Amino acid sequence: MTDAPLKLFNSLTRSLEVFEPVHPGEARVYTCGPTVYNYPHIGNMRAYVFADVLGRTLSWKGYKLTHVINITDVGHLTDDADAGEDKMEKMAAEKAQSIWDIAEHYKQAYWADVRALNIRQPAQWTVATDYVPQMIQFAKGIADKHCYELESGLYFDVSTVADYGRLARAQTEEGEGRIEAVEGKRNAADFAIWRKTPPGETRQMEWDSPWGRGAPGWHLECSVMSGEVLGFPFDIHTGGIDHREIHHPNEIAQNQAHCCTNGLDDPRNSGARIWMHNNFLVERSGKMSKSSGEFLRLQLLIDKGYHPLAYRLMCLQAHYRSELEFSWDGLGAALTRLKRMVMAVAAIKANAPKNVPDAEMGALLDHISRRDFNDELSADLNTASALPILEEVIGSKHLSVDQKLLLVSEMDAVLGLNLLSLTRADLRIRPKSARLTEDEIEAALARRKEARAAKDFAASDAIRDELAAQGVEVMDGDPLGWEWKLG
Repeated sequence: MTDAPLKLFNSLTRSLEVFEPVHPGEARVYTCGPTVYNYPHIGNMRAYVFADVLGRTLSWKGYKLTHVINITDVGHLTDDADAGEDKMEKMAAEKAQSIWDIAEHYKQAYWADVRALNIRQPAQWTVATDYVPQMIQFAKGIADKHCYELESGLYFDVSTVADYGRLARAQTEEGEGRIEAVEGKRNAADFAIWRKTPPGETRQMEWDSPWGRGAPGWHLECSVMSGEVLGFPFDIHTGGIDHREIHHPNEIAQNQAHCCTNGLDDPRNSGARIWMHNNFLVERSGKMSKSSGEFLRLQLLIDKGYHPLAYRLMCLQAHYRSELEFSWDGLGAALTRLKRMVMAVAAIKANAPKNVPDAEMGALLDHISRRDFNDELSADLNTASALPILEEVIGSKHLSVDQKLLLVSEMDAVLGLNLLSLTRADLRIRPKSARLTEDEIEAALARRKEARAAKDFAASDAIRDELAAQGVEVMDGDPLGWEWKLG
């Protein structure tokens, strides 16, 4: 079979392009990671589900993948538009804790969410504070031609590179109105790549530099870490759509300065061949903002009894470039869909032979379902259309058991739903508020079954009502055969 070529939407050119790796047979990808000052919310995690599917697709198509995700533990200000306090310093002051302890705690929390969502480990996690010497060297290399010094730090002059703002389509001062107004800046869009510690202050994270003691800017960090590990130009840079307006244009400007490259008519001059951005997750109650206090994080979904892979499936049900609205009903529907697939795959596994000949796989390489699945993935990672193809394979009456398992294994390697290992018991997550144990519920249901067999419907109803009073809904006649759920 000749696979359909992988086409990806390049935010820089605003067009679909065939993926042509910079290094034949390889795919080098950089993903903007979290600033570890707080827990990630589920909208943040959508970006990493998207990047994971991209990486899995590249692996599935045979590329040797090198995927890097950074951890920002210094330099990211409270306003992404280069203004305000350092997020890490601010949280450390609020918590009266070491900034290093804050970073470690929230880094581990982020990694726990990565594992829960079955996001593959990248080839490397790059932590910003590990690269400060390289950041200083990078800044020194571009300072003479592209930067100027003010009392507050070293600033990048965006007029010194061609096509600044093309990624954001904001090439006028009016288009950059959110940028911090700093006295002495040459252009409204100029940004700090090194921030001096104000006189009389001491920060927990600060270093000596040619421009005074201070800390690197957020934009500088990603340019340095991506270039150091992947080399310029690399293949794909990913991030949330919010990065498309300021952070990534500033990265591109630094990359152009560092590589002494020209304008962006050639996308490779940006540092990456393709720039990709996932759209927002929208939640109408306003709980997607960390400033709201109790914001929506993955652990809250789990505490309410939803398996985290139901959220992954919810993300896959929409194209990554489309807005996705979060609702509890939508999450519940995704969980039901996941349950159906898990139960169907379990039934297939129960009837599977112990050994499947290698020849079977070769015979399936040109199967129509695999071709269709590949076509959807190749059309800019269209997981929303790939999912029904997987479900058709699971329910097919024309494929043998071993053929189904081979195809499910292949397709799930991209979608990452763990269908071959996830069990019914895994999906029954006990809400934090539940008072009864699962054993107690099952014992009550066993007594109810005996009562119904004896036609003692009064006793059966009484047990059902007792369970309902404690938040357990008995699901008589449920087509999934789930029997009960915790409300």
